[in-house]
Amino acid sequence: MFRKATLVAVALSLLVSGNPLEVVRDAKHPVSGVRIPLQQRSTVTSANGVFNYDAGVREVVKLQNKHRQNLITIEKKGGSGFFPGTAGNRSIALPVPQKRGGVPLADQGDDVSWSGAVSIGSPAQKFIVTFDTGSSDLWVPSSSCKSCGKHNKYNPSKSSQSTKQQGSFSISYGDGSSSSGTPYTDTVTVGGVTVTKQYLAAVTQESAEFQSQPIDGLLGMGLPALSELKGTPFFSSAVQQGKVKEGSFAFKLAESGSELFIGGTNSELYTGDVEFHPVVSDTGFWAIDNGAVTVDGKAAASQLITIIDSGTTLIAVTPNDADAFYQNIQGAQQLEQGFYTFPCDATPQVALSWGGKTWAISADSFNLGQVEEGSSDCVAAIIAMDLGLGDNVWLVGDTFMKNVYSVFSIDKNSVGFAELS
Repeated sequence: MFRKATLVAVALSLLVSGNPLEVVRDAKHPVSGVRIPLQQRSTVTSANGVFNYDAGVREVVKLQNKHRQNLITIEKKGGSGFFPGTAGNRSIALPVPQKRGGVPLADQGDDVSWSGAVSIGSPAQKFIVTFDTGSSDLWVPSSSCKSCGKHNKYNPSKSSQSTKQQGSFSISYGDGSSSSGTPYTDTVTVGGVTVTKQYLAAVTQESAEFQSQPIDGLLGMGLPALSELKGTPFFSSAVQQGKVKEGSFAFKLAESGSELFIGGTNSELYTGDVEFHPVVSDTGFWAIDNGAVTVDGKAAASQLITIIDSGTTLIAVTPNDADAFYQNIQGAQQLEQGFYTFPCDATPQVALSWGGKTWAISADSFNLGQVEEGSSDCVAAIIAMDLGLGDNVWLVGDTFMKNVYSVFSIDKNSVGFAELS
């Protein structure tokens, strides 16, 4: 009737211990592809199958502020009217920073993150980071940070490859706090892929948003134009330095067996061909167009530009697009904070397509749980939010990605999907 609780604490001792990961090699390239196990901390659904409203609000706030920062970066680089088919050469309208509104900042237990192990420096200093296709910078706490809690901290003086760079790094959050630090270049290793002179930020002041989170930092997997550090993101560096056989990486996001594969795709995790779609923006987003949505087999939206973002739990659309979408679901009603409800006993069959196959979103992915225990209404994973990205631009996160094998290709400048095996 409703989505079963999916609080996941996958026992990935490999991830935590830093033991060698499986590496696929060939004769011409030192690394053909690397599997990085991912751990999902938890979801916005409580153990009893009820929607965790506080966790949902935190996700909304995090999403709003993350993409506000992205728009600031794009604006600094002269970007405007950046999606074809939107409002032409419009100026960027930055959304107002959002606050939690009374949600306890210390309670991070219900946030969602797909995290894995990386190392920085020589000798290696180890960290657990979130891999995020919706941003492009690597940042971790600095050893000089006094507000970074119990997180692992980067000490540049202990790395023979560390070099301090000009400039600064800062991200502002809706709770009034910020993360800021100093840029460096250093050796960075993800799995068996090592790049040199990689830009990163050593955070000397960590926001309240991150102080109690279980992850140490974030590794952006977006394209170079989104980099606030004005450096080359890790995977782009790996491609430029010839450290991977293929200029692509891929995600499987699931309750178990989740992984990031760097340097190609893991054929064991999908069947058939990967259906690729070209990136249509030079802003650094993995954005593809010609998107369409159906509800119970009937058209609900079309001519969409979709940003595929592994750092986003939900699917975020403009309020107008949300209203139009939910008109196709009988009994749907607005809740709060952009969330909508629908009858638990009638979960709609929602699917996305980009001119090829139709990719369904499972009922478990769409249904975030009952509004409250015993309620006949459940909360939907497509939410209304003005991110300042423009009309008909949908931000597509884990709600969709958990149902497909997702491939991000620099070589093809495309995003692809395949059926999970």
